[in-house]
Amino acid sequence: MKKIMGIGIAAILAMPLLNFAQEVDASMMQKIREEGLQHSKVMDIVFNLTDKNGNRLANSAGYMRAANYAKETLTGWGIENAKLDAWGEFGKGWDLEKMYLAMTAPYYKPFLAWPKTWTAGTKGLKKGGIIVVDAKDSATVESYRGQLKGKLIVIDQATPYKQSFKADATRFTDEELAKMAAATMQAGGRGGQTMDTAQQRRMREQMSRTGTARALTILKAMAKEEGAVGMLSSATRNHDGTIFSQGGGSYKATDPENFLDMALGIEDYNTLLRLAKSGTEVSMETEVKTKFQDKDLQGYNVIAEIPGSDPDLKDEVVMIGAHLDSWQSGTGATDNASGSAVMMEVMRILKTIGAHPKRTIRIGLWSAEEQGLLGSRGYVKKTFMDATTNTPNAAHEKFAGYFNIDNGTGKVRGIYLQGNEQCGPIFKTWLAPFADLGATTVTISNTGGTDHQSFDAVGLPGFQFIQDPMEYDTRTHHSNMDVYEHLSEDDLKQIATVVAAFAYNTAQREEKLPRKPKK
Repeated sequence: MKKIMGIGIAAILAMPLLNFAQEVDASMMQKIREEGLQHSKVMDIVFNLTDKNGNRLANSAGYMRAANYAKETLTGWGIENAKLDAWGEFGKGWDLEKMYLAMTAPYYKPFLAWPKTWTAGTKGLKKGGIIVVDAKDSATVESYRGQLKGKLIVIDQATPYKQSFKADATRFTDEELAKMAAATMQAGGRGGQTMDTAQQRRMREQMSRTGTARALTILKAMAKEEGAVGMLSSATRNHDGTIFSQGGGSYKATDPENFLDMALGIEDYNTLLRLAKSGTEVSMETEVKTKFQDKDLQGYNVIAEIPGSDPDLKDEVVMIGAHLDSWQSGTGATDNASGSAVMMEVMRILKTIGAHPKRTIRIGLWSAEEQGLLGSRGYVKKTFMDATTNTPNAAHEKFAGYFNIDNGTGKVRGIYLQGNEQCGPIFKTWLAPFADLGATTVTISNTGGTDHQSFDAVGLPGFQFIQDPMEYDTRTHHSNMDVYEHLSEDDLKQIATVVAAFAYNTAQREEKLPRKPKK
């Protein structure tokens, strides 16, 4: 009997906890494994989404190139009803067309920098000095009024470099996974965690910056009014060539261009700060060219499906999804071309092996996730909620379940239940055939910050998989290092295989997935 990734189908059939006759089609699991692990196209898909199309900031030219590639590719595989689906008004697109920044005195040094999104350009090459501004509070910022014309602003906030003693890339240990699995339901039906450690850290950082953020808002308005060239910023994590550069300002149709703000590595940033504060004359030159797209303000998701084959169940829908948009500095490889490529690969696997699911299996590649889950929220609202009463409609009743990928390139280690206890035994059964691939953990816990929340928020069963962290928070998340080289091919193959099985099993089971009790 043929073995697949070190395990034969006989071993799958013998696995405990499973009643394959009722719940899992063993022969179909074998076909999914073989196609997903031995004949994968996921790296070709992700190459097209990243290197060939560039970054995919919401409503940018790169996003639309990638969205059209996804639609055309899905159609070419025989996936039906592929379309760019408008979910509502988003706002302006933004593209970076040129970036140059250098110090010309006391000596010449070019800098690697990334303008933040939806910021204005310089309208040609600008030469001039820098001004160091203390932005600890609004009153202090006001003391610089009248001094900013023609200047490049550097905030007086040295960020010490810290040596990297820990590895960037990590995988979950057995102990960490066991702790997740042991989490218990909290009062009110919530999972044992509300967010993971990385999300908690980002929230703490955001809260700690609130006061400074107000001062910076005032400073930018004043700088724009007086004719400053732009400002430079950095952060603790911006080191060793990695620059985290998300954000930049508003993008709605009537919003003005945001003041130019360029993210630097702390090594370069601190060099400029030390020189200027020592009394050394520092001269700079910079040229930034940006382009705004305001002809079509709609946001677009990519939607396609494999129609259901059962006369009684074909109108019920299983969904898989990932967000297609990214930030501007890298090519969004791990956030989230990896997830989008995996979900496209899932559809290819199922179509290639001749799956005829009882329920319809639909893919959603979401836009504007980075601006607040806007694409998936817009889709859920218009598809599953009554426009007049904002209450669940018939499609809501016929929805079977949603599965999401958006935590980088790391392989699936299990799944978050989002407090949906009844799905626990089901998912343990579905994971059993993939124990040899490292996917074993089911946790009652919640995880946040991505598109499954749009479904969960309206009472639909929506789930995000547990993934190995890899370099996601340490190196690639929203940074210029989020590129193809940081993807793990074997992990992406494993993810697509597991997700394909979950989508198929959801489409085939007698009942839709259980829903959490209404509050």
